[in-house]
Amino acid sequence: MYKKLSFPLALILSGMICFSCEQKKESTSTEDGWTSLFDGESLEGWKALGGEAEFIIEDDAIVGISKVNTPNTFLSTEKIFGDYILELDLKIEDETSNSGVMTRGQYDAQKGRVFGYQVEADPKERAWSGGIYDEARRGWLYPLSLNPEARKAFKLGEYNHYRIEAIGNEIKTWINGQPVAYLVDDMDSQGFIGLQVHSIGSNPDHAGRKTYFKNIKVQTENLEPKAFEKGHYVVSTIDNSLTDYEKEDGWKLLFNGTNTAGWKSAKGEEFPSKGWTVSEGVLTIAESDGSESQSFGDIITEDMYSAFDLSFQFKLSEGANSGVKYFVTLDEKTSGSAIGLEYQILDDEKHPDAKKGKNGNRTLSSLYDLITADKQPRFIKPIGEWNQGRVVVYPNNHVEHYLNGVKVLEYERGSDEYRKLVAGSKYAKWEDFGEADQGHILLQDHGNLVSFKSIKLKPLH
Repeated sequence: MYKKLSFPLALILSGMICFSCEQKKESTSTEDGWTSLFDGESLEGWKALGGEAEFIIEDDAIVGISKVNTPNTFLSTEKIFGDYILELDLKIEDETSNSGVMTRGQYDAQKGRVFGYQVEADPKERAWSGGIYDEARRGWLYPLSLNPEARKAFKLGEYNHYRIEAIGNEIKTWINGQPVAYLVDDMDSQGFIGLQVHSIGSNPDHAGRKTYFKNIKVQTENLEPKAFEKGHYVVSTIDNSLTDYEKEDGWKLLFNGTNTAGWKSAKGEEFPSKGWTVSEGVLTIAESDGSESQSFGDIITEDMYSAFDLSFQFKLSEGANSGVKYFVTLDEKTSGSAIGLEYQILDDEKHPDAKKGKNGNRTLSSLYDLITADKQPRFIKPIGEWNQGRVVVYPNNHVEHYLNGVKVLEYERGSDEYRKLVAGSKYAKWEDFGEADQGHILLQDHGNLVSFKSIKLKPLH
């Protein structure tokens, strides 16, 4: 049995029946610092935004019911929250019923659109539940390719316990006790909490499917963050900075945002006197003639690294070419760019190099001239916007490339398959190419305007 309450009726009942008022008051009272956001009897304090999906009360849960031909619908708190810890239980019956929890949600009344941080509930094979999506704005901020172990946490057809901490500029998530996402972002400091019923378009087969929410409670004072286990990747949009968590986990900045400390020319001990500049927290190589490392030259880290997790942001100008190389030893003699494994940075649409090589292995985020990146257009930021690159080299020589949080390729350095790829590439003439025990990190001058920031590295052991 369930009970269906419209919002006006809930308000009338709350005003007319004293006993109900007392029950509501009791059910939302603070206990051990927690306040219930759902009294089990009405939807008072909530309102639907964005779409026309239905919300009812069934037993002790709020139930969202999918509806055709309506956009994403969010049952949202009327109250606005700043810093808080939110816990709730969420159940999805069918894998087609994507859902989520808006965290510091925002609403554009003119467009009738909800936007902002959403903690995902993803029952499909992708299994990105607990990841953080920027609804109707920037897209995925923390996809679960950054935390593959957490993909196992969410259980279809069962209640899953969500914990969401939104404190300061940090949002952290857990599902069933498993740490999932760690985001540092300062776009929104407050907003509503919202329960999502995802749009199903015009597909009648998906209509009427239910998502359940219960035991919804929030804490807003005397907040005590839960410890986040070490070893998890942090996505931060705060330039050239590290959280205390990252510092304790072994991360360090390779670029401090102020000067070129820790970097030098790939062709000498000094930093290039021209071409490379630091301004407003951004490291930029100037436009020149489009040649490879002939105008101002590549720069490399003073230190060398073996196994590591390297993260960086880059911004391309139109038609630009550059790259981030690793295991650069400077032992190979060349008149162009120093030799090393390269995370390609390229305007795939307008630079001719994208059509060279084999099967696109010179395109953005590819292992240059060796392995083509498998990337979806929706995870690529447009030219002139910042993209997030990442290269992980494990102690066992397994290597991964990421673009904006999504893994686009992986390979085994020194494997038979890897050596076959090298043998058929421009690197065939270099003995044991890319197999050095350690090397420098390199930022390439390819004669085009390209910028970098937030370059950080964690040694792996």
